[in-house]
Amino acid sequence: MLKPQLSDMALRIKNRDARRLWLDRQGLAQTPTGTLDLLRIITDLGFVQLDTIRNVTRAHHHILWSRNQNYREPMLNKLLANDRSVFEHFTHDASVLPMEFYPVWQRQFRRLGERAGKHKVMEDHDIAAIKARIADEGPLSTHAFDTKIEGKKEMWARPPHKRVLDQLWYAGDLATSHRENFIKYYNLAERVFPFAYRDIEHSDEHQMDWLCKAALDRLGFGSLGDIQRFWAALDAREVRSWAEKAGDYLVPVELETVNGEWINMVASPDIETLLTKANAPTSRLRILSPFDPAVRDRTRLARLFGFDYRIEIFVPAAQRRWGYYVYPLLERDRFVGRIELKADRKAGIVKVIQLWPEPKVKWTAKRAEKLDAELMRLGRLIGAHSVDWHCARPIG
Repeated sequence: MLKPQLSDMALRIKNRDARRLWLDRQGLAQTPTGTLDLLRIITDLGFVQLDTIRNVTRAHHHILWSRNQNYREPMLNKLLANDRSVFEHFTHDASVLPMEFYPVWQRQFRRLGERAGKHKVMEDHDIAAIKARIADEGPLSTHAFDTKIEGKKEMWARPPHKRVLDQLWYAGDLATSHRENFIKYYNLAERVFPFAYRDIEHSDEHQMDWLCKAALDRLGFGSLGDIQRFWAALDAREVRSWAEKAGDYLVPVELETVNGEWINMVASPDIETLLTKANAPTSRLRILSPFDPAVRDRTRLARLFGFDYRIEIFVPAAQRRWGYYVYPLLERDRFVGRIELKADRKAGIVKVIQLWPEPKVKWTAKRAEKLDAELMRLGRLIGAHSVDWHCARPIG
């Protein structure tokens, strides 16, 4: 590792060191084997995004499996429904978070609850009736209610009861009790969130300070915008205000992009220690979820790795550059390609629809073997026993 060099004001972080640190902070540096501590993975990441699409496996399962391939799909719901060690709420999207974060998540309940409550869709007595049914009957899904959309049915329109359930969920009055076949079941918050956490109160200032510092710790380095977008629980003005008060905490750094440009960012006081201790990335070839937190920020991804990536599930087929559901391929600290996959779970098959090596990446026989091995490992996650190629299979 090249030791970061000091300029007149800021610590300079070479691109190779920045990539290694980012992958290490994201839990992708080490080989994803060994004893599985699922809650620790989620806590280290901060949150795991949930997604409904099950192309091979749903995004949250894939993200966790990428950190430890002993993970299996039922494990997350056990943490949620049985152990109550995680809860669901909204970061930049629907996510699962460690239950211990609940006391510092109150501002997000308040912010999103107030935002959702601006659009009243049912009368107070009807809302009270929904809560009363859950109080009497226990956890219920949206299928337990039957209100209808009135007027023109527009795209993304939802019946009033679904909107009310979401409003109460955003506000923290209801919580996700468990999921069955990914269907969410709502229960009263006090039946889901343990009293030990509900009894803790923090000031709004403390919550903002915790959220900003926790974001920066998981980023390793970033701009104020990066910090704000991490949880999406503060606005840009709030983060700027925090940074002004936390000036002594923030270490100015200059980050080298993949193109050799230098940009100003900030880091936490232990940045030099983090750089020194960051694990060298594994040589294993990794198939990442399109929603993996390591690739979610496309600007950061392009700056650090020169990898131009987007998910095209909402792009009309004729306008797609790549494909419907395309996975980034990571090897060491380099994105070497992308692959379109689909699974036939009943038949136990993972289908390779297309493979695109990155420009200037030589697809060697060794790299082809690594991809074959990773495809088989991904197949084991869903109980698939074979891989079928529906395109030319590169063999080096």
